[in-house]
Amino acid sequence: MKYPYLIFDIDGTLIDTEKTGVLSLQETIEVFMGKTLPYEEVYKFFGIPSHKVASLLNCPQEEEFASLWEHKFIEKRYLMKAFDGVEALLKILSDASHKLGVVTSRSRFELDSDPVFARMAQYFDIAISSEDTSKHKPDPDPVLEYLKRTSDLYGVDIDLDKCLYIGDTMHDFKCANAAGIDFALADWRSRGLQGIPAQYIFSNCEELIKILEIN
Repeated sequence: MKYPYLIFDIDGTLIDTEKTGVLSLQETIEVFMGKTLPYEEVYKFFGIPSHKVASLLNCPQEEEFASLWEHKFIEKRYLMKAFDGVEALLKILSDASHKLGVVTSRSRFELDSDPVFARMAQYFDIAISSEDTSKHKPDPDPVLEYLKRTSDLYGVDIDLDKCLYIGDTMHDFKCANAAGIDFALADWRSRGLQGIPAQYIFSNCEELIKILEIN
């Protein structure tokens, strides 16, 4: 087996949350900064922890910013859906004895309260949220925490060459690269690599299955 340990990002990777995330962030920025940023400009912050986004936008009210964004994100959760074939894919991977984990910038509340992710949760042994590390993507700490917990869970040393992180942003790539593991870019909308030097890229579940060499 090429990669026994598969680590997934959630937003933009397993679940199509782009509109939910971007539109809710647009509204939050408008409240705190009094201006409306274009969709594509706001998209650049997609997948980054909310308090870090506040800092990047030079908003000093980080906790209030994060709280409002979370509230507005939940309001727009009706726009969310799993990407085509993802739930069936996770079952295939699980049946093939892959160990599946999650490393996400979501808070634990956002993770646990998501009805779309709830349908997938059974397949994941470890889920790392933003509360589980003091540093976040693009730092390697979230992936390193996953590796530590997985090693403790199975009682084995994890070979980095046997791990693959699957995400959709430069932050995801940098996190995986700094942790010393390979990266596959989820490119569901066929935007291309977008300057991300990923080892692999796929735009549908069949392409990912080929990358993983699953018969």
